Amino acid sequence: MLSITLPDGSVREVASGTTPADIAAAIGPGLAKAAIAARVDGELRDLSRPLTSDAALALVTQKDEADALELARHDFAHVMAEAVQHLFPGTQITFGPATEDGFYYDFAPRDRPFTDEDLPAIEAEMRRIIARNEKFTREVWSRQQLIDTWKEQGETFKAEWAAELPEGEELTIYRQGAWLDMCRGPHMPSTGRLDPNAFKLTRVSGAYWRGDQKNAMLSRVYGTGWLSKKQLDAHLTMLEEAAKRDHRKIGAEMDLFHLQSEAQGSVFWHPKGYILWRQMEAYMRRRLDAANYAEVKTPQLMDARQWEQSGHWGKYRENMFVVPDEIPNTEDEGAVISGDADMMALKPMNCPAHVLIFKQGIKSYRDLPIRMAEFGCCHRNEPHGALHGIMRVRQFTQDDAHLFVREDQLVEEVRKFCELLHSVYQDLGFTDYAVKLALRPEKRFGSDEMWDTSEQELREAVQASNLPDDIKAKFEELPGEGAFYAPKLEFHLTDAIGRTWQVGTIQSDRVLPDRLDASYVGEDGNRHRPVMLHRAILGTFERFIGILIEHHAGRFPLWLSPVQAVVATIVSDADDYAHDVAAKLRAAGIRVDTDLRNEKINYKVREHSVAKVPNLLVVGKREAEEGKVALRRLGSQAQTFLTLDEVVAMLRDEALPPDCR
Repeated sequence: MLSITLPDGSVREVASGTTPADIAAAIGPGLAKAAIAARVDGELRDLSRPLTSDAALALVTQKDEADALELARHDFAHVMAEAVQHLFPGTQITFGPATEDGFYYDFAPRDRPFTDEDLPAIEAEMRRIIARNEKFTREVWSRQQLIDTWKEQGETFKAEWAAELPEGEELTIYRQGAWLDMCRGPHMPSTGRLDPNAFKLTRVSGAYWRGDQKNAMLSRVYGTGWLSKKQLDAHLTMLEEAAKRDHRKIGAEMDLFHLQSEAQGSVFWHPKGYILWRQMEAYMRRRLDAANYAEVKTPQLMDARQWEQSGHWGKYRENMFVVPDEIPNTEDEGAVISGDADMMALKPMNCPAHVLIFKQGIKSYRDLPIRMAEFGCCHRNEPHGALHGIMRVRQFTQDDAHLFVREDQLVEEVRKFCELLHSVYQDLGFTDYAVKLALRPEKRFGSDEMWDTSEQELREAVQASNLPDDIKAKFEELPGEGAFYAPKLEFHLTDAIGRTWQVGTIQSDRVLPDRLDASYVGEDGNRHRPVMLHRAILGTFERFIGILIEHHAGRFPLWLSPVQAVVATIVSDADDYAHDVAAKLRAAGIRVDTDLRNEKINYKVREHSVAKVPNLLVVGKREAEEGKVALRRLGSQAQTFLTLDEVVAMLRDEALPPDCR
């Protein structure tokens, strides 16, 4: 007999082999009907999987939304794969995971790539499968059984993957009717538990087998899946709003930047976009100066031996741009590289270079903390298919800093950082964010004792900080998601339409100072290792500006707006006065343009509204005679008549950056 402890503390004695579904039925018919899975000693499992030892059991229903959504999305993926193979015989399946808001599956079609036109037919077939209410059943197979089955079915991709699985590991497949796939699970009891009106297939894209562009191109079908139609409708509404706010669309409308194939993953900043960049950079520099950071600048290219010593060469080399340290032979057709040169690499991060600056000269315990900041340009070799506007790029600039601290200073420095970060987010219009502690991963440097200490210090710093109570109340921990060298605090912003973005971070690192032999002289006269805090508030300028564009829908706070005002004329007789108005605004520090074109004023208003100009100052013959302007605010049909001096004073005050008020 097994002892099964329920969430209320009660214990049930059951025979070995009893399933969670049996226990749900014994408790009551309502629970038996509502239960969709179980947590056994914290692990999410199928309701039908037998219990074989004493355990803590919690039955999962749709009220447990996080678990229920994960199960539903995984189920939708399997249903979609069956639908595709039924509609398009000969299609091979590969992988089909649940995602943050849905699911996808990668397919190898027999005849042609899938297109968006195929999606309605696939959706209809999925609903037929759901209506059949096929049971999900779990089976344990041997590796050879998997390989033989996939080869027999012509599933070459699955056979290749199965051949690489370790012998002796428990390998499982899941069936729904006659269809099956290799899968860890878990799943809900049957396809009929899915709401047939709570999913939508959204798009088709290309994807390389196993993410390698040298491999076959597959068709990836994306879908979004929820527990109810109401949830789906809310999500689709959010997607519509997100499409309107797409930073690539708004970036083009506002003439901020562009991207093109001649520089994959790098941004061409236009004058207006670079004004926005410079305002952000100037603001961050003022905040860092006030917090006693020292700004530095380090090289782009560093010898590979430095990256080997830091550990990045072994852990991160596939994401680095590697350069031979030689002058290529140009006498032959095309540049020729010998292959014998030492290797250098474009830096993917700034931290090793900052350690090298720290090591120049002898440091005393009295010198610490040292706060070393750099707006460092870095390069990472991201796959082409992973690039996305300015949100995910290959060349980027971090608002990076590294703090070298004594053990007794660490909690206080992290506390100060949390409070600085909070203030910056408030200034930039983000009032809601979550703090998460990413804990030690399975593969890592350093001892368990070191990780215990580092993780606890970060917990203490958050609790000791003056962050708002509602932010502290949402604090959570993420097992296994730390860097290979350090745990980290992550800061996840919530934007205006409810999406979350992980941006800021601070990592407590005792590994890199040791690997690169960084030390200071302690009060006892001996050498000690500093702790190195890796920290960023924005993350990268490119991505954060993309988030800002979408959060504000291009309607930036006045201090950030690339063009803060446009003076537009109604008639050409007001051209001279428009120049005078613009000159007075520029003298007050306002970024202003003039629009003297021979166009109707309504046309000008529409055009500048699309370009998200926050203030349109309309002037005609009467305004010129009276020394006034008609002020139109972005998004408003109304206009206010003010004297020129009043407008200048008002806009000058509104345009002050928040840290200068």
